[in-house]
Amino acid sequence: MVLLCASTSPTISIPHPLFSPLKPPATFLCHSSKTSAVTASSPTADQTPSSSSLSDQLLPLSLTLLTSQPTSPSATVAPPPRLPAKPTWTNPSKPRPTVLALRRQPRPPFSHNPSLRPLTALSRTLRLSPDLPSALSAAFPPGHSPSRDDALLLLNSLRSWQKSLQFLDFLRSLPDFPLDTIFYNVVLKSLRAGHQWHHVERLAGEMIDASVPLDNITYSTIITAAKRCRRFDGALRWFERMYRTGLMPDEVTYSAVLDVYARLGHREEVVTLYERACASGWRPDAVAFSVLGKMFGEAGDYDGIRYVLKEMKDLGVKPNAVVYNTLIQATGKAGKPGLARSLFEEMVAAGLSPNEKTLTSLIKIYGKARWSRDALELWERMKSNRWPMDFILYNTLLSMCADLGLEEEAEKLFEDMRRPDRYARPDSWSYTAMINIYGSGGKPDRAVKMFEEMLEKGVELNVMSCTCLIQCLGKARRIGDAVRVFETATERGIRPDDRLCGCLLSVAAVCEEGGETDMVLGCLKKANNRLVGLLKMLRDEQVGFGEIKDEFRGIMNEAAVEVRRPFCNCLIDICRNQGHPSRRANELLHLGNLYGLYPGLHARKSEEWSLDLRSLSVGAAKTAFEEWMKSLWDSVVEEEEVLPFSFSVYTGSGTHKFSQGLASSFTSHLNQVAAPFRQVEEKCGSFVASKEDLVPWLRATFSPAVVNA
Repeated sequence: MVLLCASTSPTISIPHPLFSPLKPPATFLCHSSKTSAVTASSPTADQTPSSSSLSDQLLPLSLTLLTSQPTSPSATVAPPPRLPAKPTWTNPSKPRPTVLALRRQPRPPFSHNPSLRPLTALSRTLRLSPDLPSALSAAFPPGHSPSRDDALLLLNSLRSWQKSLQFLDFLRSLPDFPLDTIFYNVVLKSLRAGHQWHHVERLAGEMIDASVPLDNITYSTIITAAKRCRRFDGALRWFERMYRTGLMPDEVTYSAVLDVYARLGHREEVVTLYERACASGWRPDAVAFSVLGKMFGEAGDYDGIRYVLKEMKDLGVKPNAVVYNTLIQATGKAGKPGLARSLFEEMVAAGLSPNEKTLTSLIKIYGKARWSRDALELWERMKSNRWPMDFILYNTLLSMCADLGLEEEAEKLFEDMRRPDRYARPDSWSYTAMINIYGSGGKPDRAVKMFEEMLEKGVELNVMSCTCLIQCLGKARRIGDAVRVFETATERGIRPDDRLCGCLLSVAAVCEEGGETDMVLGCLKKANNRLVGLLKMLRDEQVGFGEIKDEFRGIMNEAAVEVRRPFCNCLIDICRNQGHPSRRANELLHLGNLYGLYPGLHARKSEEWSLDLRSLSVGAAKTAFEEWMKSLWDSVVEEEEVLPFSFSVYTGSGTHKFSQGLASSFTSHLNQVAAPFRQVEEKCGSFVASKEDLVPWLRATFSPAVVNA
């Protein structure tokens, strides 16, 4: 063996004895800076090894090299070369596999267990079979019943609740089959998915009759099925039975029952159940807090929302996106836009990305609170952060702009929707919002152009777009165009609703007697012939108040609640503007008060009497003011009541950018009748008169001498 040393970093190659057992002893080549050549008493390269032992041969090497190197065995042997490989991620919490595949092997479409292949084929056959009992009889002839595990797998694979019941009946018919609770639970879940509450309750009763024990999963499935089917009474009945049997509800059951109580409006029961569950060791999850937040939000209970936030903080429960969405909606319904904004900022700071539902809810809250600046800032953040924006969110923004009169901002939004790279394309509600904006701004030409573009692009018409455009054209005195829009809408299948009928009534109120009125009434006859009949009765002097009252009550009962007061307002305007008998407007106002259409019209305090006209039209407001003055004159003449020192009238100023309100029209009416009411400078839309000024005016206006003259 020859040893050559010439370096401080030796490279030693030692063949593994298992792989080369027949090779001659290795030749060691080593180089050292201290010894240029060391020749031991060993055979040369071309000599055969002597009979000396191996330890004698390795002794010179140990004396010259190994003593100057680290004693660790790993340091004396160079690591084997590694082949370059792709980085492979391993989970540190699990043991490393012995072999790491560089490429995931494709999974076969069938199970590796050969015994399950026939079961898989049979499951597919049962699902596709139109006659399940016959297929089961063919698969399991008499004397060949399925095993418990096979039957459970087959039952789980059936997606239809009808077939689940048929399979359960088949298992019942088998002698000595171990039919226990788990089979019933699987069928109950299938019935719950199919919203079959009748079968759920029947099957649960059969379990009780057959002495099959109902476990926690059984009760939870029954209660959640009742909730999905909106059988809240059944959910509470089975929940009470669960408590009587001594079973403790789980998280799903508690959340479901809390939701049932919340939907029924039983807030006290919800809080009691929540506290009782927490005392029993239940830890509420995000779903439970979402239920609580939604319940308090529907009731507008701000203290309840604060209670939910405090409980989440105390228990250390971090809200998810669903909980944040629910709480934001709840704060909006409670009238707390500031808290909604704080929750949204907290959501973003927590690293949760708002979705379309979050942003839509927040935009609605800002629009209702008339926070236009915050809404527009949120829109800019949506664009910069590339938050998801669907057509519902765009339409919500457009509706907010229509409510606040933000015409330029609405046009930018609409143009953004028109961009070809946008998923949200303008739909019928988008065009409706733009028509409403132009109509409110007194721009009928732009509104008509938007309507024509809507027709050209094949966008489906809706009744609201036609209503907004007809209202706009009516205010502009373009009666012919309004009639043509109505005819176009009806030709395209639009069915007039109560709002459109009210719009036609308002257009008729501004028409002059003659051809224009007849055209509008012709349209109204197609929409609601009974309203036209009432207008004819109001024009006829021979019709008594009793007949008017009966017909008025019938029409209001048929109409939607939100249009009853506008109907009455428009009818009063028509009576005042088109030469109907003078008493008709007063009779209609009396009927409106009788049926509760004008709540809060009059208010009396010891120091002030007031008249609130903010819910009335111009003609109805004038009629109500005249009636109020007559009642004040009667009090002065009869001296039954002590008059206050001050009298006030509220018309409002209009919160819309383009709204003119009643203030200007009522001011003109006051000047016309020379009433001693003056407008309050600090409060727009408020008029005040003192007792000293009003009583002389009443004497001068309503005294018998003046009236007879």
